[in-house]
Amino acid sequence: MKKRYIAPIIILCAFTGTIQLKAQAKYSLDDCKKMALEYNRSIKNSRLEIEAAKQTKKNAFTGYFPKVSATGMGFRFSDPLLEYNMPGGDLPVYDGNPANLPGATQFAYFPGISLSLLDKANIAAVTAVQPLYAGGRIVTGNKLAQLGVNVNQSRLILSKSEVLLQTEEQYWGIVSLNEKLRTLHLAEGLLDTVYKQANDSYRAGLINRNDVMKVSIRQSEMRMNRLKLENGIRLAMMAFSQHIGLAYDSTMVLSDTLVASQSPDEVYLDAGQALFHREEYKLLQKSVEAEELQTRLKIGEYLPEVGVGVGAVYYDYDFSNNKGTSNTMVFASVKIPISDWWGASHAIKEKKFKEQIVRNNSRNGEELLLLQIQKAWNELNEAYKQIEVANETVAQAEENLRINSDNYKNGIVNISDMLEAQMILQQTRDELTDARSGYKIKLVTYLQVTGRYEL
Repeated sequence: MKKRYIAPIIILCAFTGTIQLKAQAKYSLDDCKKMALEYNRSIKNSRLEIEAAKQTKKNAFTGYFPKVSATGMGFRFSDPLLEYNMPGGDLPVYDGNPANLPGATQFAYFPGISLSLLDKANIAAVTAVQPLYAGGRIVTGNKLAQLGVNVNQSRLILSKSEVLLQTEEQYWGIVSLNEKLRTLHLAEGLLDTVYKQANDSYRAGLINRNDVMKVSIRQSEMRMNRLKLENGIRLAMMAFSQHIGLAYDSTMVLSDTLVASQSPDEVYLDAGQALFHREEYKLLQKSVEAEELQTRLKIGEYLPEVGVGVGAVYYDYDFSNNKGTSNTMVFASVKIPISDWWGASHAIKEKKFKEQIVRNNSRNGEELLLLQIQKAWNELNEAYKQIEVANETVAQAEENLRINSDNYKNGIVNISDMLEAQMILQQTRDELTDARSGYKIKLVTYLQVTGRYEL
């Protein structure tokens, strides 16, 4: 009989273990950041942009090699390009002595001839031209292509940084909500104790029914607040799951907690030094470089072009005997744009002005980045001080609740004072939670604006 129950018990244990494992679906912040980087479509597009830029670079590199081209042409004319008619007649027979030619006595009959040439032809040619000098445009074009790869790599880093920051914001937001839910549960437990005490006092005739109703109303408010908070956590988890590419799971747990973090002094970096770590700063420098290269390209359009080449030509003017003629050649070419220089000076000056505009914008961007770094540092210090103030406030609220609890038991204060003290403690604990989660975000933001934020 006992053996019958062994298999069901094993299955039940395995099933229970599965449930427990599912209930322990915990994800750390690093886990979520990795998943967000793998899932985010903006990052995928940034990687594709890099691959496209690399192909552009490879295409630009082919400019160093000879350009090979082939041409074929066949034509037919309605009338021959060359026609020749020679009438027939008697031609003197020449015996080799010039003296006898005028008085020749023997003749040979010539029937005449009619020629029609170049009414049809086939022509084919193959050439290979090696550019020796193209005004520096080939070299400049390759530099621009490499710059395009570098720019897209910097943009990928920025995309990753933005995704990671969003991940942290959502992660700590959910952790903060869960912490507030725990605080609410503690408050509900305290309120249940007060309700029991008030109900016992009412039955003993020590207080009136109104005091009990006050506690009951407060309990209803807390239940409603808990329902709203739980719904908020559920929606936040659904949005976060979509952000990191996971199907929503109600058993999902975020394992990191709002523990004390690094102090601002531990992560401080001089703003001028931090500027050079910023990808935005690098992009500003690359924008200036790109405009300078564009100017070089424009100048190269008005410089001479030199090239050498070889070629082979095949042509067939007579289809009847199926014989064609071929030939080879070598050549050199020089192209000098003379009249273009009339407008070239103005076009180049235009490019120079645009270079200066980009430099001015770059300097303005650098100044804004420095302001952003300083602002992030100020906000980080403020957030750290808010935690200190919130800790002191919680300690005071706890002491206030203790005093009111003792006074209530001794009949010195009424139930309203007791409930207010509990509400103040709950609010201060929530404010401490907000201060801690806010500091986490400000810390990440400061690391990001100083170019040191990474997975």
